[in-house]
Amino acid sequence: VQLQAFGGGLVQAGGSLSISCAASGRTFSGYVVGWFRQAPEKEREFVAHISATDTVYADSVKGRFTVSISNAKNTATLQMNSLKPEDTAAYYCAAGLYLTTSDKQYTYWGQGTLVTVSS
Repeated sequence: VQLQAFGGGLVQAGGSLSISCAASGRTFSGYVVGWFRQAPEKEREFVAHISATDTVYADSVKGRFTVSISNAKNTATLQMNSLKPEDTAAYYCAAGLYLTTSDKQYTYWGQGTLVTVSS
């Protein structure tokens, strides 16, 4: 599976932004799709993941971010609302077989897309 993330950009605090992840090579069917982020000089951290049966969010984004998958478009989307400066990071999509918040369990990765939230 090849993944490509897109849609990052600059947004003011309190604003919204949507980033997406397109899959090619095969569909997302049967995979867990995860979103992670990495801020400068920080470890990569879990944001959310979605499968056919479950959706999980990190506490830091719960209630503000929503993850979804369009099987028709073979695209996963992370809708981010009420953005805060601390949400600034490179965001990565990933696909794997396990419902896990550990980035080590994801097999396929897209390139990062940068989200910058200004105060």
